[in-house]
Amino acid sequence: MRADRLVAALLFLQSRQRVTAGELAAELEVSVATARRDLEALSTAGIPVYPQPGRGGGWALVGGARTDLSGLSAPEARALFLLVGPAAAISGEARAALRKLLRALPEGFRADAAAAADATVVDSAGWGEPDRRRPEVVELLQRAVIHRRRVRLAYARRAGEVSERLVDPWGLVDKDDTWYLVAGTERGRRTFRVDRVVSAAETEEVATRPDDFVLAEAWRGIVGEVEELRARTEATVLVEPRYVSVLRSQFGRHCVVEGESDDGRARVRLAAPTPLDIARNLAGWGAQLDVVAPRSVQQELGRLGAELVARYVER
Repeated sequence: MRADRLVAALLFLQSRQRVTAGELAAELEVSVATARRDLEALSTAGIPVYPQPGRGGGWALVGGARTDLSGLSAPEARALFLLVGPAAAISGEARAALRKLLRALPEGFRADAAAAADATVVDSAGWGEPDRRRPEVVELLQRAVIHRRRVRLAYARRAGEVSERLVDPWGLVDKDDTWYLVAGTERGRRTFRVDRVVSAAETEEVATRPDDFVLAEAWRGIVGEVEELRARTEATVLVEPRYVSVLRSQFGRHCVVEGESDDGRARVRLAAPTPLDIARNLAGWGAQLDVVAPRSVQQELGRLGAELVARYVER
């Protein structure tokens, strides 16, 4: 559990003058990339952990080595508990780590730290949506990533057919409660949606991973590739400004307000993979917006409208 690792990483840092990501990875039995992300997470949360570049560099706590948590200031303690508190709400391991950390704090900080841990709750389900829980296979895949073991997957494609693959698991990504496995295959790097994994089995074969692989960097590249595919078709629409937020909920980052039209409506640029994808999202708007361009989207809207008229309008 990540919260447990963060506490362990902090205690390890306090026992040394300076540590490298490799040393922390060996101590926590995780990959170097995971150790580096944990160090960055501590720093981002406000803990005084800073990288020191150059020969003999690494990561260190400001103020040097400490054997307990008494060197944390009250704001730093609150920052750490804000970071791990939400995880502790859903994980027994994280709750145990949080209790140990709380006992290690100076008595004067404990009340604020405990309050910070209870200040945030993570609820992954949107209003009116089913609760999206973490797939059970995630734990197996995490273990395979950490232990460098190849995994045999039975994976369902979009069309429904299931195929077997032997993969080298490189890392997992939780994107808005949808999990993805980034892995090496005989055809190179591939990304698998974990909710399409029908079954998975960890093997005894040692997994290989490029020495320069960093999961966060790889994921940024994957997101860029996906976004480029999702934005192959653009359309310009005119809509009342009060409805722009609704369009943003439909198109996300592919909804950009370009300015104001002569009649006071917002001029908005939308993007999606195909003209049909845009038309399907706009068909329910009826006459509440106008599609200025391109003609291909207008034609798809006209076709969808004709289909609806043919099926539902009385003759």
